[in-house]
Amino acid sequence: MPELPEVETTLRGIEPKLIGRTLARVDIRQPKLRWLITPELSSDMVGEEITHLSRRGKYIGIHTSKGTLIVHLGMSGSLYFVPTETPPLFHDHVDFCFADDDVWLRYTDPRRFGAILWTKDDWNEHELIKHLGPEPLSDLFNVDMLYARAKGRKVPIKTFIMDSKVVVGVGNIYANEALFKAGIRPDRLAGKISKARLARLVECIKVVLAAAIKQGGTTLKDFVGGDGKPGYFKQELAVYGRAEKPCLVCEAPLKEIRQAQRSTVFCANCQS
Repeated sequence: MPELPEVETTLRGIEPKLIGRTLARVDIRQPKLRWLITPELSSDMVGEEITHLSRRGKYIGIHTSKGTLIVHLGMSGSLYFVPTETPPLFHDHVDFCFADDDVWLRYTDPRRFGAILWTKDDWNEHELIKHLGPEPLSDLFNVDMLYARAKGRKVPIKTFIMDSKVVVGVGNIYANEALFKAGIRPDRLAGKISKARLARLVECIKVVLAAAIKQGGTTLKDFVGGDGKPGYFKQELAVYGRAEKPCLVCEAPLKEIRQAQRSTVFCANCQS
């Protein structure tokens, strides 16, 4: 599933070619994604100039003066450019076509768990976005905030930091990696972790996510960035996907457990 670094990579890949472009038409071949693509999207966006792009958690906002296109990549979605008139393949569901360019923006989603929505209101007040926690790379995500929210919580710390109401965008891959880097067991209760250790965790989340963004995200199965190229952070994963392999620090076999139906890999020696 594309996580925050993959979504940020996609945004950075498509942004330079989108800003200032005027949409000529929207070709919707398959409207049945996670939520139905409404016909208003096409009629409202045609003729509109794209003014800027932004990201909130795993949502991309493509803004015009009339409204905002909200895109979520789901489990297998991607946005990338193709030359105009490129024939669509079976999983190519939507094309955003521009009259003044030689490329189209194409949305592909084999599993169709993604979303393409349109709102004329402030997108930050959309029901899918308004309850999201702070961005992990912002100053709003800090140890004071995390410590206050963790106080008294009897949930595993990995589950806690993956809660989008606590902090957005810390998905399974990067939660595994940040907890290893911070030396914290993923099954330790959030409310039992000291403020000093949470401070280290905040730092590690920021470092891991920033490094992943710099390298274009993690390539797992379908993901490609906005330029159609894969990410390379997978080459640097310390624990995720390495169950039973030797820890890169102490060489003990890494352990794997299931948390909230997700794979969790950690080192019982290095994490406590």
